[in-house]
Amino acid sequence: MVVVREITLSDDLGAVVTQINAATWDEANDMAEYRSDALRAYLGLPGTVFIVCHQSTGTESQFLGMASARLEMKPYDHEKWLYVDEIDVAVDQRRLGAGSAMMNYLLSYAADNDCTELWLGTEIDNQPARSLYQSLDPDESEAFVGFAYEIDGTDYR
Repeated sequence: MVVVREITLSDDLGAVVTQINAATWDEANDMAEYRSDALRAYLGLPGTVFIVCHQSTGTESQFLGMASARLEMKPYDHEKWLYVDEIDVAVDQRRLGAGSAMMNYLLSYAADNDCTELWLGTEIDNQPARSLYQSLDPDESEAFVGFAYEIDGTDYR
């Protein structure tokens, strides 16, 4: 059975980090080494959501993946929405339902928190992720161009 649960500050973050770091990731995950203190700081921010997904069989549990998101508010009309930052499934654990389970958890979380929408993006060439998101019948699907800036001390003024 695939089980999704939210991680909070009261959980054993060291054990969570150990599972994440022991999982097999590929370049598409763009994964850095997780640290307990960084996860604790993230969870301490208002509106953050961090979930993990496991495959449970009897007394054993296999880590499948994780996702992070943030509750946000539009600067007009008090509309709340959920921004999904990442959904990552370990390479050797794909096609077991973890991605769908985490997305459904986040959609329910958004509904439970009175959000008007959930938004996420993925790379154009990430066909497995695009197929997953499309299978969940989104209200809108759009192509967009994203930009990232590494902040390296350059004076931007």
